[in-house]
Amino acid sequence: MRFHKYHALGNDYIVMNPADFPGWVAPTPEQIRVICHRNYGAGSDGILWGPLPSKRAQFGLRIFNPDASEAEKSGNGLRIFSRFLYDQKLAGSAPFTIEVPGGIVESVVMQEGRLITIEMGHVTFQSDKIPVAGPVREVLNERFRIKDREFTFCAAGIGNPHCVIVLPEISPELATKYGADIETHKNFPNRINVQFLKVRDRRNVQIEIWERGAGYTLASGSSSSASAAVARKLGLVDPKLTVHMPGGQIGIEISDDFAIKMTGPVTRVAEGTLNPELFTTKV
Repeated sequence: MRFHKYHALGNDYIVMNPADFPGWVAPTPEQIRVICHRNYGAGSDGILWGPLPSKRAQFGLRIFNPDASEAEKSGNGLRIFSRFLYDQKLAGSAPFTIEVPGGIVESVVMQEGRLITIEMGHVTFQSDKIPVAGPVREVLNERFRIKDREFTFCAAGIGNPHCVIVLPEISPELATKYGADIETHKNFPNRINVQFLKVRDRRNVQIEIWERGAGYTLASGSSSSASAAVARKLGLVDPKLTVHMPGGQIGIEISDDFAIKMTGPVTRVAEGTLNPELFTTKV
């Protein structure tokens, strides 16, 4: 039961090729939870299940969170999967396309797999497309109360949903204190990824991330994309900027129609085999 492990700025994923798992349509929720567990399994922020057949792109991919929920899109996951395809000689340095539930992206592998650019698609701020509860509108500078504090937030969708809160100062403690309650707030029918954003200057922002289905996260490609787009929409940054996270930096380019180009590194960690005995543990 072969697996491959990579990280993108500390956000780590296990890649499982369906060809190595005969008889599996996909890992079950119980299998996902134990594989991702840091003590009882191989340990990761999620599982990338692919390549899968796709009628619309060269490769298909499913993305599972540690709680066994399925993500529509993951920027770091897509970079990692692109590196896996390159390492397995299933793709080269020419651009190629990947279909995920959140849409089709184009990937370009550079520096022998160590740096990857993803055309992430267009960001929307429309409530019905993200989704956010209430009348159809652009979700910008709205307010809600979480625990003991009132926040002003914006929402954005880039194939998956994001809640971005701009503040003068941010911290990991802030994300861990409020992230789970925002993720599951009644405003967000599909739950939501949460970013606390600090603008350093016109070309640099900093974020702390609470990822839907995973919790506090060192880095996120889709979070970087959504946060940069919100900052641009509010007029706080230039079209080309760097997003700083605890795990490292991602470069973002934003077009006039809010199409996002994301560039960041990937590191190959390990490959090995999962022993069936692993699944005798329930988590």
